[in-house]
Amino acid sequence: MKRVVTFGEIMLRLAPPGFLRFSQTNTFDVVYGGGESNVAVSLANYGVPVDFVTRLPNNDIGHCALMEMRKRGVGTDKIIFGGDRLGIYFLETGAVSRGSMVVYDRAHSAMAEIEKGMIDWKSVFDGVAWFHWTGITPAISQGAADVCLEAVKVASDMGVTISTDLNYRAKLWKYCDDSKREEIMSELTSYCDIVLGNEEDAEKHFGIKPDGLDITTQGEHVKAEAFLSVCKQMMERFPRARKVITTLRGSLSASHNTWAGVLYDGKTMYKSPEYQITHIVDRVGGGDSFMGGLIYGLLKYPENDQNALNFAVAASCLKHTIKGDANLVTVQEVEKLMSGDASGRVAR
Repeated sequence: MKRVVTFGEIMLRLAPPGFLRFSQTNTFDVVYGGGESNVAVSLANYGVPVDFVTRLPNNDIGHCALMEMRKRGVGTDKIIFGGDRLGIYFLETGAVSRGSMVVYDRAHSAMAEIEKGMIDWKSVFDGVAWFHWTGITPAISQGAADVCLEAVKVASDMGVTISTDLNYRAKLWKYCDDSKREEIMSELTSYCDIVLGNEEDAEKHFGIKPDGLDITTQGEHVKAEAFLSVCKQMMERFPRARKVITTLRGSLSASHNTWAGVLYDGKTMYKSPEYQITHIVDRVGGGDSFMGGLIYGLLKYPENDQNALNFAVAASCLKHTIKGDANLVTVQEVEKLMSGDASGRVAR
């Protein structure tokens, strides 16, 4: 299968065990993860050759993050070293009516202090068919945004397919005002062939809203048709985009969600089956697992967008059962769920 590159920050995740609050815990579980590294892990699990590009501190913690990528079969030889620290985020896992909480500690990380010219993008994209970035990376710092723009320009010149997950993060966009953020994201997204984002991403970044939908009032069922207007507006705003995809999460509580997705190719809107996720183990990385499944699906089923979408939704449904940032499932497990077997029976 064709080679993929992802670019972003991998972090040290520290979380109280189980459902403890920050104020209750004396210990933290350690996981390494981040939006683009999570996508890379998914693809590696599916047998796709993939490289993760980032900047790590040349210390023991940076090397632990590097080893996590290597352990999962992700290529790391394009990673550069520098800076003093790895970014950290703290996660308090919610339950029932109490939502999860994230506290970032990423200022002055190795990735936040990356600068133009540090990465040889022509070398990185040699023999590569697909490049993926997310809206988290340009939110880290102006330097990270500049390097991301370097990457998409070179990838575009070299004929590489470019995808993004818009991933709006209010707690990260601190170095610029809203108009500058929209300018940065608009320029980056203009280079993209495949655009993934939910209703909040489209509204916060570009002022694009679904017709007649307030997502905070949605319960068990989110109407896919309401997002057709978002997809059309996105394609009008970004004419290079060949496909616009939206995840559909209905939140009954922090522990019980419905999960589905839609894909619009400019003519047809494809809708996936809807899954009931009645016991969420860990929803962090759910969108990343969707993107990893989508890239795999679009590469495996280039003429069948319905299959690609169904694979992405099934893969990300399974991610909600897995502790940690990354989706550690196989193609066979995803295809089993796609076929309708959600029994969870023991495989003997």
